[in-house]
Amino acid sequence: MLLAIDIGNTQTVIGVFEGAELRHMWRLATNKVDTSDELRVKVRPLLASEQIEASDIDGSIVASVVPALSASWKRALEYMLGKEPLMCSAASAGELFATTYDNPSEIGADRVADAVAARALYGSPVVVVDFGTATNLEVVDSQGRFVGGIIAPGLETSAAALFSHATKLPAIDLVDPGTAIGKNTVHAMQSGIVYGEADRVDGFVRRVFEELGYEAPVVATGGLATTMAPICKTVTHVNPELTLEGLRLIYEASR
Repeated sequence: MLLAIDIGNTQTVIGVFEGAELRHMWRLATNKVDTSDELRVKVRPLLASEQIEASDIDGSIVASVVPALSASWKRALEYMLGKEPLMCSAASAGELFATTYDNPSEIGADRVADAVAARALYGSPVVVVDFGTATNLEVVDSQGRFVGGIIAPGLETSAAALFSHATKLPAIDLVDPGTAIGKNTVHAMQSGIVYGEADRVDGFVRRVFEELGYEAPVVATGGLATTMAPICKTVTHVNPELTLEGLRLIYEASR
């Protein structure tokens, strides 16, 4: 079995693969001050809940965008499994990740994993929209190269900024309001935030197509993918497990 861990700014996603099949997946809140001991205390019960022992895990791979947690997770996994995890990066992805990026070492590990999985599952060209703390677009051209992308504030990040600066506006559920014209304050806010994000993403994708000179499949992933994908006109596929799948492919290639 393979333990794959995607450490995001808001959530950490943990997956267990048996071969190519994702058997189990959990989402945890990311705590940026967790120690390696605290991480082990969190992971062991999750594995035990599915009758998985540490000895059943053959290896692990980590994608982290939180530098403060990278070392803690590395120590925790090394202690639990008796071997170091593979840390995902443009370099460790090897031949699976061809790129024309100015400085590949700057590319976030989650972006690398998303691009690798999207290319493998949907072919080239392909565009990934990752709905997380940030809304990221990853662009793979017709030659299979990661050529760059877009990083913008995420849906919940934008909403939190609005709530904190407009004190009379209430916190709301970020769901599809059904119509653009709001009939009350909550409805109007949902329209502005949710439809605004959808239209922004569609605008980004159209700009990408224009610059590439051709269109491509658009894959939505991330914690809010299932909420946003049906509202976005340019999204053609939804795959919430895309990052974990990329981690699996990178780990297998490294072996």
